Amino acid sequence: MTPEITVALFDIFRFWFPVLWSFTILLALFRGLKYIFNSCINGFELKLLTCDGSSIVEVIGYGDLVKVWRKWLMLLIWLVGSVMILALVYTNLFTSYSGLFEWFNIYWLYGFILFSGYFSFIILSSKCKKIKILTC
Repeated sequence: MTPEITVALFDIFRFWFPVLWSFTILLALFRGLKYIFNSCINGFELKLLTCDGSSIVEVIGYGDLVKVWRKWLMLLIWLVGSVMILALVYTNLFTSYSGLFEWFNIYWLYGFILFSGYFSFIILSSKCKKIKILTC
């Protein structure tokens, strides 16, 4: 291992790490949605209805969640974008940052995703007819 090879490997890692990190957050959101549907959280649970809307799907697999996940992901994208616009307005009005996104980094993005994710489940249950919030 010469220093040139070490530098080259580090450059390759530095390039591919954000790409793979972005892909894995999508995968984690998809896998996390199955966990949310299959568990009771603070006395409430999300239930997935069948296509006709008359009965509840008891054992939820990944194939059942594809359409719901797409709707949830689009809702999450819109909510994160809205929160980012509000944060941008707040930064321009009340802080001394000179750059447009000088303060923005991956940690703020994950915070926006968490904040928007909380409200997305409230909105998703009213927008998606295949989801109901029930007490458990």
